[in-house]
Amino acid sequence: MVWITGGKKDFLKKQAIKEPDNTHHRNLEIIYKLLRKRFGFLNWWPGDSDFEVLVGAILTQQTSWKNVEKAIANLKAADMLNISKISKCEIDYLQQLVHPAGFYRQKASRLKEICSLIIDRYGNLGNFLSLDADDLRQSLLSMKGIGRETADSIILYASGQPIFVIDAYTRRILGRVYGLEEDYKSMSYDELQRHIESKIKRDLELYQDFHAQIVQLGKDYCLNKPICKECPLNEICSYNMHSKQIDSSKQ
Repeated sequence: MVWITGGKKDFLKKQAIKEPDNTHHRNLEIIYKLLRKRFGFLNWWPGDSDFEVLVGAILTQQTSWKNVEKAIANLKAADMLNISKISKCEIDYLQQLVHPAGFYRQKASRLKEICSLIIDRYGNLGNFLSLDADDLRQSLLSMKGIGRETADSIILYASGQPIFVIDAYTRRILGRVYGLEEDYKSMSYDELQRHIESKIKRDLELYQDFHAQIVQLGKDYCLNKPICKECPLNEICSYNMHSKQIDSSKQ
């Protein structure tokens, strides 16, 4: 199956950058296939309900997923993983429940406020998540504590609408693969998102799994100090090739 569509496109309006001409062997289709071959289908985002996905997307800010799982387990054990219950919950009690996720005062306050806003404006979670992607994104971004990455994660995984989530791993991995790290770092969120979406088929399962694959690679191999030797992209990655050249010149 061929996922890639569209041609090359400049990223920035003022200072356009271009991917190297010889990138046919490392386009996004190839990158995805190599990652999928290594990690398999990752079935991300974990959650028993759309509301659990939304809560997880809010709690995962500035913490590890293991800590989010502990906080969600607390909410489930207390029978509080419910939008109406959280909106009415005493803030001190909610802070105790989400404490493992870190920044618990801030996150409890934002979670309670967001739940209340959804109920007040839309009546229930289903009505809210049924908004089209543009309206849903605008509404999410109007809520305190929700930025583009969090909003798009909720749209992609809870609402089930295809929008490509951009995170630090996306910038790091694609910047290294194409040898354009500084350019990928400097691009705005929306510019990079538009660029990627212009290169791959608009498909919900693909967007969900590709994002999960990128996160997995970033956690396992493409670290700040990367483990290139074992990385599934090492044969097509400019960063790895350049590193090999430097090592060879030292011998």
